[in-house]
Amino acid sequence: MKLLSSFVLSLVTAGSGALAAQEALAQDGIVALELGRPIAREIGGGITHDYRVDLESGEFMLVVADQYGVDLAVTVIGPDSEAIREFDGPAMGPERAPLVAEASGTYGITVRPFDPEAERGRYTITLERREAAATTPSGKVDQLFAPWDRPGSPGAAVAVVKDGDVVYRRGFGSANLEHDIPITPSTVFDIASVSKQFAGLAIAMLVDQGKVSLDDDIREYLPDMPDFGKRITVRHLVHHTSGLRDWTSVFPIAGTGFEDVIAFDQILNMARYQKELNYDPGAEYSYTNTGYNLLAEIVERVTGAPFPDWMEAEVFEPLGMTSTHFHGDHDRIVVNRAYSYATDPERRYRNVANNLTALGSSSLYTTVEDLAKWALNYEDARVGGRAAIELTHERGILNDGDTIGYAFGQGVGEYRGLRTVAHGGSWAGFRTYLLRLPEQRAAVIVLSNLAGFPTTFMARSVADVYLADQMSGSPSRLGRRPIEREEVAVDAEILEDHVGTYRLGRGWLLTITREGNRLMAQATAEDKFGMTALSDSTFWVYAYGAAVVFRRDSEGEVSQIAYRGIQAPRVEPLALSPEQLGEYAGVYFSEELETSYTVVIEDAQLVARHWRNEDVPLYPTAKDEFRGPVWWLRLVTFDRDSDGRVVGVRVTNGRVRNLRFEKRM
Repeated sequence: MKLLSSFVLSLVTAGSGALAAQEALAQDGIVALELGRPIAREIGGGITHDYRVDLESGEFMLVVADQYGVDLAVTVIGPDSEAIREFDGPAMGPERAPLVAEASGTYGITVRPFDPEAERGRYTITLERREAAATTPSGKVDQLFAPWDRPGSPGAAVAVVKDGDVVYRRGFGSANLEHDIPITPSTVFDIASVSKQFAGLAIAMLVDQGKVSLDDDIREYLPDMPDFGKRITVRHLVHHTSGLRDWTSVFPIAGTGFEDVIAFDQILNMARYQKELNYDPGAEYSYTNTGYNLLAEIVERVTGAPFPDWMEAEVFEPLGMTSTHFHGDHDRIVVNRAYSYATDPERRYRNVANNLTALGSSSLYTTVEDLAKWALNYEDARVGGRAAIELTHERGILNDGDTIGYAFGQGVGEYRGLRTVAHGGSWAGFRTYLLRLPEQRAAVIVLSNLAGFPTTFMARSVADVYLADQMSGSPSRLGRRPIEREEVAVDAEILEDHVGTYRLGRGWLLTITREGNRLMAQATAEDKFGMTALSDSTFWVYAYGAAVVFRRDSEGEVSQIAYRGIQAPRVEPLALSPEQLGEYAGVYFSEELETSYTVVIEDAQLVARHWRNEDVPLYPTAKDEFRGPVWWLRLVTFDRDSDGRVVGVRVTNGRVRNLRFEKRM
């Protein structure tokens, strides 16, 4: 890729109107970026805009492209005209491109739509920072988070623990945009699923005290739970191997939105109403928040104290975590609270409501300062004792003997040759991550109030700064090495050979069509996207970030595709007559959820209707099998009786399998 790009337009088949439109968007020459001076432009598919910045070796720069209605990729090009890094983060909002210059000279910044066929949209590009690259660990971390250290932006709080001390703590961005309140190390965040390790330690403490046994049937503590005919133990709950449905996947089916008030008691009631398991306990690992809510309830039943109160007395107060509590009342006033945000398609920040009180699995409100004390407790075991602390690192074992990476609310793994114990969290607009490296006596805590914030990546990047001399491999870096994908011309007859429908999995088809000299890919219930030919058989889909490879059989016929490790056979598309569709129409009631859906025919298509949810079109993928465009109604399978009449339907999504609805009329 050269800095002096010639803005070649892929307009072989475009008319003069399209050519004129693209010429209007093209940029005349390379524009110099000046510190703090934004440049507003409009861009569309097939267009590239070039900018430049003169840097001295060792200088740090931060370029931000604010995206309004178009997803951009930003590439930084070195003085040698070679591409250094490509940045493609959020589809909307700020696209951030930080860089430390390794040589003096002119650096190019190339801006283009991620999708070569994107509709036109606006963006503003600004050189926000240009300064000497930091040389101290704290300075390097400051520059790592510089992209979020800007006015009017949500951000993050960060803390680093090393060798028994807190060696770094700082906030970036705003905790409250309405009142322009900055994030500080004392800002309180909902840490979402990072909360699970607290419930994990609570159970470990009760095990160490002889009050709970990991191998007890949970019904010994929770007799109001259903008897599924298969024994679920406390151990299954802590390792996500119980087979219980996850309430985050169940509630949307019942019409409960994540912005609604979701109380702890509602979650417990859902678990009590569950009719069957996703799988046999211990057979699989499947992340389920419900299990950790039941662990919190077990703590309450065993100790006789409300779970938040017990955690306060036994854990938070002894550790001096004075800004920490389990949030059991969504109306509670929280001093120094951060509000959570996301971006809308116009790049504007919006407040994301948080009315959740999911004790045990989530809803722990705390600060990076308090979490640093928590991380240190894994070293000195002031709370819980050494036996309980060691137990929380015990990984789960499946029925077939396989060991999983999950242990009492923590994932045990490795990063750059070092053992890690970590967990992330995501709820509303909060994104959180707690990374511990036990052998190095180090921990990194990153808490953000912005949906889409790369907390895992940023925590690892901070670890890179402080532990570089003990790590192997390459450090984490924002952005990626650019990959050049040269489009080739493919004969029309070969393109036509690829046209057809391929079955990727249950309820998941990929239909390939041809529009002129281009193939188009459309998965069931999704939009259609262009395919870029890299060879006669390999086509890149920018929207998927992956290639589709067409494969021929022994007779030379295209019989399957390969996509992300999936071998998808070619199938005949399913077309249903009005009479066949009519067999599925009716009212379906779930005793488990105490809710119903009405399935109707509208414009020759099945549509599922619920009084609290949007209408969901259902697309046929096989006999009695349909797919919905919303994640919570992803796979819909109709059941028939021995006479062939439709008598019910089963709903499956990520963490719910075969949730049954009976046909009532």
